Formats: sequence, C-alpha cells, structure tokens
Amino acid sequence: MDRDKKQINTIDEYIGTFPEDVQQILEKIRQTIHEAAPEAVEAISYQMPTFKLNGNLVHFAAFKHHIGFYPTPSGIEAFKKELSQYSGAKGSVQFPLDKPIPYDLVQKITRFRVKENLEKTK
Repeated sequence: MDRDKKQINTIDEYIGTFPEDVQQILEKIRQTIHEAAPEAVEAISYQMPTFKLNGNLVHFAAFKHHIGFYPTPSGIEAFKKELSQYSGAKGSVQFPLDKPIPYDLVQKITRFRVKENLEKTK
C-alpha cells in the first residue's frame, strides 16, 4: 500500500501498511511508549504515529532501512551519549532495521518527555 496516496487516520492503519516484520517492531515501539506514558493519547500527526500529552510527546515512523524516533530536540539532547551510536538530527534518531531496536532507551526518553511536558503546564 502506498502511504503517500492514502490518508492514514490511526496508528493501526499506519502499522498495517508495512510488512509483518516491520509491523512487529512498530507494535513493540507503540507498546513501549504506552508503558512509559500511559496517559498519552494516540494520534497521527505529519502522517506519523504520534503520542500527545500536553502537546506532542513523541513521534515514530518506519522507513526502508530504519525506524525514525522523534522525541523533540530536548529528548535527543538529554540522551546524546546513549544516542551517539545512531544517525539522527536535532530532534530525531534513526534506529537501523538490521540491528536490535533499543526499546529500553525509547522508554527512558519517553519518560523524560512526559516529565518535561507535565512540567510546562505548571
């Protein structure tokens, strides 16, 4: 299925457009984020799975050779050392599909973002 031509409305729809092996990774990332941020609400933003809690919390997306994880620039900066082995940019990191996904790190970063987003409402 061509994600560029079909409007994706739910994370289930998004995940369903990928091969089975990638679907399993995406579901595990989704579950990991839910465990770290049980109050967060699922959404699709920028055609990517998104979790919101007092604004955008984290996004993730699958690509041909990697999973993109988008915890905002502050999430990347706070875990710069742990993320140094991965490619990325100011607000994103790329986890190669041919290597184990660091789910524990995804969870730690998500928890950091939860704390950050809750503090900005105080």
